[in-house]
Amino acid sequence: QVQLVESGGGLVQPGGSLRLSCKASGMITSVFWGTTMAWYRQAPGNQRELVAELAHGGTPNYAESVRGRFTISRDASRKTAYLQMNNLKPEDTAVYYCQSTDASRSTRWGQGTQVTVSG
Repeated sequence: QVQLVESGGGLVQPGGSLRLSCKASGMITSVFWGTTMAWYRQAPGNQRELVAELAHGGTPNYAESVRGRFTISRDASRKTAYLQMNNLKPEDTAVYYCQSTDASRSTRWGQGTQVTVSG
C-alpha cells in the first residue's frame, strides 16, 4: 500500500523559510522514477491550486505566485519530494498537499500539512 507522508509544515514569520517533505512510503524505487511529484495548496474558501510539479528528469513547473521563492526537488534514493519555501508571505498560508501521478496516471494524495505565515 503506497502512502504519501508529508512533514515540515508549521508557523513562520513573513520572510521566513520552511521545507516540506513528502515520502512515497511503500513505493518501489523504479516506480518512483516514473512518477511526477507535485505540491498543491488550499487556503480557506479557495480551490486547491497547483504550486509546483516535477517529473523525473523534467523541468520544474511553478505557479506564478511562487516562482523565484519556492523550489521543488526530488530524491529517488529516498523516494521523497521536497518543497523549499523562502521569503514566505501571509498569502502563502494554506494546507499544502503532496500529489503523485505514476506512469499509469494513477494519482495519490498526502494528508496535507498546515503552513501558516504570520507575525
